[in-house]
Amino acid sequence: MPQVEVRTFVRAPADHVYAVAKDVEQFPEFMPDVESLRVVQREGNRTVTAWVGRIQGRRVAWTEEDEWDDARRVCTFRQKEGDFDRFEGMWSFEPVPGGCSVRLVLDYELNIPLVGPLLTNLVRQLVRKNAEGMLEALRRRAEETAGASGGS
Repeated sequence: MPQVEVRTFVRAPADHVYAVAKDVEQFPEFMPDVESLRVVQREGNRTVTAWVGRIQGRRVAWTEEDEWDDARRVCTFRQKEGDFDRFEGMWSFEPVPGGCSVRLVLDYELNIPLVGPLLTNLVRQLVRKNAEGMLEALRRRAEETAGASGGS
């Protein structure tokens, strides 16, 4: 199964960056590739969310289950249903000198009959680009709001 891993450094405290990421309802406001996101269910630190996103202008939709571990600042997620054959991964938010190191790991499978093998590398590039875009948008939002929230 293909895997994409991306990282970024955020000049904000890890607890604040984690809080920005956990507030998923706000993603469409600052992540251009997220068209809509709706919380379907929330029980403690477990959420089920319905996403509509765009990858290279193409609309993709899925429902995922997220488990948020506040003590470790980690979120694991997996698609329950949607356009991917398999889509799961994790976010981690680690305090480092001067800010936070954010890591996003995606394991995915997208089977396209007949042309699948030809598109494998293209899909990997698009998924990586999308993941990098999400982290960049999260970085900007966390840095912009860190001062306003007192650094959380």
